Amino acid sequence: MEKWDGNEGTSAFHMPEWMIQFADQKQEFNKRPTKIGRRSLSRSISQSSTDSYSSAASYTDSSDDETSPRDKQQKNSKGSSDFCVKNIKQAEFGRREIEIAEQEMPALMALRKRAQGEKPLAGAKIVGCTHITAQTAVLMETLGALGAQCRWAACNIYSTLNEVAAALAESGFPVFAWKGESEDDFWWCIDRCVNVEGWQPNMILDDGGDLTHWIYKKYPNMFKKIKGIVEESVTGVHRLYQLSKAGKLCVPAMNVNDSVTKQKFDNLYCCRESILDGLKRTTDMMFGGKQVVVCGYGEVGKGCCAALKAMGSIVYVTEIDPICALQACMDGFRLVKLNEVIRQVDIVITCTGNKNVVTREHLDRMKNSCIVCNMGHSNTEIDVASLRTPELTWERVRSQVDHVIWPDGKRIVLLAEGRLLNLSCSTVPTFVLSITATTQALALIELYNAPEGRYKQDVYLLPKKMDEYVASLHLPTFDAHLTELTDEQAKYLGLNKNGPFKPNYYRY
Repeated sequence: MEKWDGNEGTSAFHMPEWMIQFADQKQEFNKRPTKIGRRSLSRSISQSSTDSYSSAASYTDSSDDETSPRDKQQKNSKGSSDFCVKNIKQAEFGRREIEIAEQEMPALMALRKRAQGEKPLAGAKIVGCTHITAQTAVLMETLGALGAQCRWAACNIYSTLNEVAAALAESGFPVFAWKGESEDDFWWCIDRCVNVEGWQPNMILDDGGDLTHWIYKKYPNMFKKIKGIVEESVTGVHRLYQLSKAGKLCVPAMNVNDSVTKQKFDNLYCCRESILDGLKRTTDMMFGGKQVVVCGYGEVGKGCCAALKAMGSIVYVTEIDPICALQACMDGFRLVKLNEVIRQVDIVITCTGNKNVVTREHLDRMKNSCIVCNMGHSNTEIDVASLRTPELTWERVRSQVDHVIWPDGKRIVLLAEGRLLNLSCSTVPTFVLSITATTQALALIELYNAPEGRYKQDVYLLPKKMDEYVASLHLPTFDAHLTELTDEQAKYLGLNKNGPFKPNYYRY
């Protein structure tokens, strides 16, 4: 045992020989192995998109049943087979998850109570394409309680909770989705929702624009009876504006993504919490001291940066918009170009909704064991297709985690194959999804009941009064008490006492 000299608190500790040797050799840990055992590319390339894995939040262990749901003949307890899910027998587990979600979705539950009597969606036939989670199930059952008929597919091949899909199918909802769909499965499921004898949708609820695209491509005549589209993602909204600009948008559309309650709460606060959850579940990493580059400083990027900074990470930001860039600088982040930091960072996170943000050139230059993931909706931000080449080896490490290995032994850690991290690899806070789901429900009610001529063939934002109503429905959860304007104060400000309280150009 080494001696310690207590004089003036100084130490006379002598470093043992093994510690000296370890200190000399510690750099070896950062060196790449020069030889690796090659594994077959066939599994990683042909099955990486089709293998069905379950998130930690899911009861489903679908890896022990490789039979495609399309090849199964299943019926619910009422004898219906108008659905396609992984395993209808998991419905009981899914029902429990839905009941848990209901506790954190007060606005939807309040909407059921307030509007159930008048059935504002009676006669509505809604075809939906969103993430199929317990929170979505609460939304779907709320729409059903308000009088709508629904058919649903998944907008992401990895985010479906199989037991929740089973619970919805058991309840009579035609749901076509399972975790780990192939690309062919994905479009097949959408088609099964739309192309059904004796039933035609008159409303669309989309997340990403794939459902809208499919109807335009395959069944354009359906738009003669469709009253409107509600879209909640950056990608889908971008597609709608493109259609509108080209004069091809033939029905009114509601841009829910840019409503205040969606953008400020779902995009910012949700991502601030779920980015850490997704990274932790997949990599078990520690964030303190890690160098991270976040591509994009919109609401999603702001949430990710805030969370990582709070955990002690060193955060860099890339941005094209000078206003968002200045916000990043004022928030204490270093604004860089991706090429400037790509060799040194430990984590790369995309939050742009753009395409080819992280290219093969960037991937080639990354350091060994760099983690690469996407928090934007679209799966186009990381050029994953460029990694499907014979010289690279793919190894599936765990659910939604792949090692992509270069010939010299360098490897990167790719999460969810570049798809949405938080919904593919973890879960997102239910309360925030309650805000978004309520916004979607109100948008559907508004478009469905709008008198002819109120909305043209264009893209609209949710009226601010509805945004305020959504927020007010969630305040009782916090025992929050709003101050009311006096008549004199309302007159002074030129406002209605009941709102809206801010002009449309107000940025919050």
